[in-house]
Amino acid sequence: MKTAAVLLVVALSCICVSESKDLIIGTSFNNRLIFQEKAEYNAIPLKKRVKEVFFSDPAQQIIKGIIARDLDHTEAIATVTAGGVGFSYANIRLKSERGSGLNYQIEVYV
Repeated sequence: MKTAAVLLVVALSCICVSESKDLIIGTSFNNRLIFQEKAEYNAIPLKKRVKEVFFSDPAQQIIKGIIARDLDHTEAIATVTAGGVGFSYANIRLKSERGSGLNYQIEVYV
């Protein structure tokens, strides 16, 4: 009986954990936020939505951290396709799962 209760608790905790695919590169600790953008696309049935977010610092400061949080906790994927940590620019590609939209909060730290 006790084993069944433990298995039930474990199963419920596995169901409650969401599998969002946040992108966290570098660090935001003790760094200054210089760019913040909310990237949104509505869902289209049977289509994958793709959005490119470009950031370039005119002061040529070196990026120390990039965070892209999936606010809807979907299976969307965020990747850095150019630049990023160690550069003064970044290109972040967001791709939704089929039939879903995008809702990301993107932050860049120097």
